[in-house]
Amino acid sequence: MAIQSLIPFGPQHPVFPEPLQLRLVLEDEKVVEALPALGYVHRGLEKIAQQRDILQDVFLVERVCGICSFIHSVSYCRGVEMLMGLTVPDRARYLRVVWSEMSRLHSHLLWLGLMSDSFGFENLFMQSFRLREKVLDLMEATGGNRVIMSSCCIGGVRRDLTPDLIKMIRTTLDDVERELEPIIVTMRDDYTVQQRTVGVGRLTKEEAYELGAVGPVARGCGIQMDFRTTGYEAYGDLSFKPVVFEGGDCYARCKVRLYEMPQSIALMREALDKLPEGAIAVPAKGNPDGEAISRCEQPRGEVIYYLRANNTRNLERLRIRTPTFANLAPLLKMLPGCHLADVPVIVLAIDPCISCTER
Repeated sequence: MAIQSLIPFGPQHPVFPEPLQLRLVLEDEKVVEALPALGYVHRGLEKIAQQRDILQDVFLVERVCGICSFIHSVSYCRGVEMLMGLTVPDRARYLRVVWSEMSRLHSHLLWLGLMSDSFGFENLFMQSFRLREKVLDLMEATGGNRVIMSSCCIGGVRRDLTPDLIKMIRTTLDDVERELEPIIVTMRDDYTVQQRTVGVGRLTKEEAYELGAVGPVARGCGIQMDFRTTGYEAYGDLSFKPVVFEGGDCYARCKVRLYEMPQSIALMREALDKLPEGAIAVPAKGNPDGEAISRCEQPRGEVIYYLRANNTRNLERLRIRTPTFANLAPLLKMLPGCHLADVPVIVLAIDPCISCTER
């Protein structure tokens, strides 16, 4: 007769980069139910945003999550620009794409290291973080900081890329692409990786759609959903097609992120090739008024910003729907039926960002 037990998984756990607790109901070694416990890093950022003016909020939303901070600032700035009727210069649109894909690349390399660590592949963990350091150095040289660059502003961007910096980006991308290829092959073809991921955490295409999965979780189930396909910023001028796999398991989600990394490198190269001349920002004069919804594609999926303004320097309301929040329901669907040893792998396969989720 199977014996049921309730165990807490987290909030402090070796595979968790941030605090999340899963209360797991087990029958022997099999998970039969999972309930999340959130609220460990709640900071009240949406309320703080109402107490700061629209310019200060740019720096505030970057702190929603450090790893995807630049795309948070792009999402917020796009919303304010809608409310103020601002047209961002073409050069700024392309620079936003370059830094967005740079952020995506470093985020996916961070995920790859943590995912490798979750099933004991320490060598791949070290190689991923070593390669990520090159991307972080590139972000520091071009944006001003290794993680939170603060290079996006209302009306455009704060920094421009000189010919020397563009040359540096191209050289670094060549090095990263060359060193990334054997890492992708190892993660894709290694027997142990496949044993730990193939068929684990399975989610059907219909379940992913009904539960509102976004990002690589949705694309790993065969759903061609990537907000970059709408052509926001300069994506409409670039050659882009979502990376989609049909497996619906942890292995498929891993492959989506693996192949999005060389895709980000290609998008950065193309954006630099087509980078137009001109201004990098327009003045943000006046106050925002009305309501706007801004959407962008984060490394973990689509992020949604809702802004309401009343013709003052302070927003009346800021609401953020982050991708990890959308992927929590699919996660709770994946866990029942798995073994306890598979829980870290399934959790890391959605690339959770608890700071984004709780704010």
